[in-house]
Amino acid sequence: MTGRPGGRDTSHQPRRDSMYEERVSDPYRTREKWKEPTVCPDCRAVYHKGRWAWGVAPQGAHEHRCPACARIHDKVPAGFLTIKGSFFGEHKDELMHLIRNHEANEKERHPLERIMGIEESKEGATITFTGSHLARKTGEALRDAYQGALDIKFSDEDAQVRVSWSR
Repeated sequence: MTGRPGGRDTSHQPRRDSMYEERVSDPYRTREKWKEPTVCPDCRAVYHKGRWAWGVAPQGAHEHRCPACARIHDKVPAGFLTIKGSFFGEHKDELMHLIRNHEANEKERHPLERIMGIEESKEGATITFTGSHLARKTGEALRDAYQGALDIKFSDEDAQVRVSWSR
């Protein structure tokens, strides 16, 4: 008996926090916390209680660029959404409206999830995002609204997601 609940001997098992080493090396994800409150000088998001949110920064708040604005400044997206197919040319305005609405809804709750840029071509468009979640969710929103083929590939090395939707 070990004196542990259930009487199981777990001394041979690694500690839970060291069991899973982080494989993602995202330079925009900080390990330490900023002093509170902190405000982003670019977008004015406020870091409070361990997270970034929209709000009014108290007077005397520290300033530090948020991870989303840092990605925009450095031109290093966390997510890519590629749209291809004849459907894009025929329904471009509709698709872009859905994408912009989806971003507005997500950005309202999650200030670090934003569109960085949109590059259109005859074959489709490539949209870059500050967060991988928004890229994935936007691809899923396109698939849910218009069907088509959706492919999502995550990269552990550079903490990026590449989403492709076509119809």
